[in-house]
Amino acid sequence: MSTTASDYTWFSDRFPGLLEAYCLTLVKGLTPTGLLDRLGAREECRVTGAENLIEPAYEAWEEHQADRLFVGATAFGDWALAVEPNGYLGTLDEVIVPLSKGTRLVSHFRNVNAVDHFFWLDDGDLRLHFEPLFPAGRDGSDPDGLVDVMRQVGFDLSEDDDASYELHTEAAFALAEHLTGVRLTPELLQSATFVCGAAAVPGRY
Repeated sequence: MSTTASDYTWFSDRFPGLLEAYCLTLVKGLTPTGLLDRLGAREECRVTGAENLIEPAYEAWEEHQADRLFVGATAFGDWALAVEPNGYLGTLDEVIVPLSKGTRLVSHFRNVNAVDHFFWLDDGDLRLHFEPLFPAGRDGSDPDGLVDVMRQVGFDLSEDDDASYELHTEAAFALAEHLTGVRLTPELLQSATFVCGAAAVPGRY
């Protein structure tokens, strides 16, 4: 495995609007429309370029008062990628557990307050969850199975005051690539066409 956090330093430079608040969810074996269907969202529009998802996402937030969240989905090989600017559906158990049934799901999230999460599920089983900013604290059915990989991609797993907090978001991208085989690039995100819709937030409707 050669991919590390340094391979994803482009994200903050090329997509600063997404860096501020995003959730990326990869699900194997689904089409973009199939992913939206599982979320209970109907197609409302198609958008080219991940950066062009930001404005409609914030408009949807205002329109629905955060009861429904905007999702853009696209395909990368056998995987469907859901991008949520200012969203968090990919962090909710009520969403990701059923969404991962019969397949693998990997998601990572960061908000404007630097709160972040990483999830890996296989067939409804939460294998690993942690906060990329504090990767020493992990839970799930296999919290230590990827410790060596986590170190290799760039996470500092030490718990002392000298722990490094650099490139933790980029390391989350690299770990997601290890688990999915999907290597995101700025060119792919800029050229991708996203099927978009708004999905209800469980418990808010």
